[in-house]
Amino acid sequence: MDNIIKLMLVDDHEIVRKGIKVLLDGYEEFEVVSDVGGGKEALGSLTGLKPDLLIMDNNLLSSDGVELVNRAREMYSNLPIMILTARKDEKIITKYIDAGVDGYLLKYCGVDELVRAIQTVSSGQKYISGEVSDILVSNYLSAKKAQKMAPELQVERRIDYGLTKRERQILKLIYSGISNKEIAEQLDKSIRTIETHRFNIMKKLEVSNVSELFHTIENEPSLKMELTKY
Repeated sequence: MDNIIKLMLVDDHEIVRKGIKVLLDGYEEFEVVSDVGGGKEALGSLTGLKPDLLIMDNNLLSSDGVELVNRAREMYSNLPIMILTARKDEKIITKYIDAGVDGYLLKYCGVDELVRAIQTVSSGQKYISGEVSDILVSNYLSAKKAQKMAPELQVERRIDYGLTKRERQILKLIYSGISNKEIAEQLDKSIRTIETHRFNIMKKLEVSNVSELFHTIENEPSLKMELTKY
């Protein structure tokens, strides 16, 4: 099969790593060229194997995950890297997003989402799962409540981001702090549909995570006014 996506898996839990390998080997479009338990092994294999995507846990006992990201990027600056982890700590999520990873997914995800994330990230795009986005939104809103109210908005030039009516509706709900599941229920749509809209919104606003999304809204008064009006 043409255009096979070559994958490298890095996870210090062998049973998890091997399980993911067996799962992905069942897809003709994927080839797991290496599965290793630590950063040293991963870096040693990169040169010869040249994978299209590095999928790694962020909780490696023998390695610093962020250092692995940085070292891998020193070797191959355009190597897509995706985090697949069970850890839901917002500070850790932010640390890896700031380090420049291209995807962030929790191990609780379904097979379909894992496949979709691999396809998305390996094609040069970003993928942040809905659950990870919800964690970032929740923490952002908590921090926001602890701050003093911002000065009164001044209406400025409106930037047209090319959002559709549906995308603006969903963006308004995201900004209100509700989860993908709640948005899906409110609009009578599937969670997958909401995740797709969410991805398209972030792409149009040229942001790669929810923190950047909220920052853009906060710094575009006309957009913020539209999202907060009744």
